[in-house]
Amino acid sequence: MGEKRSFSTEQVLQRLHAGRLESLGLLPWSSNYTFLVKVTPEDSGPSEDEELLAVYKPRRGEAPLWDFPDGTLCLRELAAYLVDAALGWGLIPPTVLRNGPHGFGSVQLFIENDPSQHFFTFRENPANCETLKRLALFDLITNNADRKSGHCLLDKNGRIWAIDHGITFNADYKLRTVIWDFAGQPIPQHLLDDLRRLREEIEPHQPLGKVLRDLLTEAEVAAFARRIDGLLKIKTFPGPSRSQRSIPWPPV
Repeated sequence: MGEKRSFSTEQVLQRLHAGRLESLGLLPWSSNYTFLVKVTPEDSGPSEDEELLAVYKPRRGEAPLWDFPDGTLCLRELAAYLVDAALGWGLIPPTVLRNGPHGFGSVQLFIENDPSQHFFTFRENPANCETLKRLALFDLITNNADRKSGHCLLDKNGRIWAIDHGITFNADYKLRTVIWDFAGQPIPQHLLDDLRRLREEIEPHQPLGKVLRDLLTEAEVAAFARRIDGLLKIKTFPGPSRSQRSIPWPPV
């Protein structure tokens, strides 16, 4: 299911937006209510070639957090996807916001993967270095508070994907990640160029800037811009904080 036909990103997004969602049950080990759903186009019959699997996170299933406003985790999932898409890095599966069987929430393409593979198992593969540098930078600029090893997936084609971005973009420093491998190394110029372009695209008059301000607070967008500016200035991957816990628990 979902593998017999390949879809473009635009086709996936259209199906996630408009398709019928059928809940297949709760996904285990999630801190919030997270459902695996089958997505079927509204105008199609019962053909498995047209079906996709997705991860549905309803807003009302989000556990309250003292440092993130209630009901905003699904919004941050979309904000993270839009930033990744603007960068052109292809780290995050296509993600949308919509109504579903349990109300409004985020719906993200499900990535079939080997659950025994995660960041700690594939970090040493030189072929993954470029992708992991992008992911490290992404977590730095989005202030990801929960980059566990298991939030890095390896699909059947050997492609790395990043998931679970509900606690990102806080205005206060919250960074907790297992990816500190590049600390002290220079950020490659082509990635700095990507960050510089993104910085321009999040200005209030730009389309991405307008959408982000609908999903996040003005203070959060301003902090996001400052993090990008800081990396463009130092041009180096920073190391973990000496005064705050910098690795999530559990790390996997």
